[in-house]
Amino acid sequence: MHLKLDNPKIFADIVTIISELVTEVRVKVDKEGINLTAIDPANVAMIYFKIPASLFSQFDITKEEELGVNLDSLRAVLRRCKPGTALVIEKHDNMLKLGLLDRIKRDFSLALIEIESEDKSLPEWEFDSVIHINSDALVEVIEDCAVVSDACTFIAEPSKFIVEAHGLNSARAEFSSDEAEIHSGNSLARFSLEYLSKFIKGAKISSKATLSFSVNHPMRLDFHTGSVLLSFVLAPRVEQED
Repeated sequence: MHLKLDNPKIFADIVTIISELVTEVRVKVDKEGINLTAIDPANVAMIYFKIPASLFSQFDITKEEELGVNLDSLRAVLRRCKPGTALVIEKHDNMLKLGLLDRIKRDFSLALIEIESEDKSLPEWEFDSVIHINSDALVEVIEDCAVVSDACTFIAEPSKFIVEAHGLNSARAEFSSDEAEIHSGNSLARFSLEYLSKFIKGAKISSKATLSFSVNHPMRLDFHTGSVLLSFVLAPRVEQED
């Protein structure tokens, strides 16, 4: 296996984002590219990313690979990439070899790890509400809600999308069809801001986000940039009655 990324920034950004949710993962490498599907330790969120083979200047594999990787270790190496640094990824026995190519060639070796987990795939659900929104606007409203509460409510109607949070204080933002592309019936669901605050860091890789949800159903948040996809799935927040 020999992979080369001339501009590894998007890969580094994705690794940094998902490392806040999961630590040990299985990265799959096949002829289509590299991808990852993982579930956080609390079994509340699912994370998926796909980077296609076409994004690599070199993508040579003889067979499909599954790489057990500690993301904290991988993130630490990727932080050593400066603008203009190319990244070479190779597998030798039970080691992941990372080469950083700029003025000099620097090599890192990370031990691959055994990870016991079920194979998961990103669910293909039909959602009642699909909202295409500017990533920065979504970041703003989630951060607003986090000021006043630990959960927020998404409310969608055919011509508007509302995000609101209530504690002792409250926050509310409303988008019309002029500010967001709304494909929706009537939906309402509540979600943890602890997780959403981590998900919205996907705005680093894309200026557009797609938010899909239904009444009291897991939501999906997608960040697309070209053929790269970063997705999150989150279970709804169910309030316990006294």
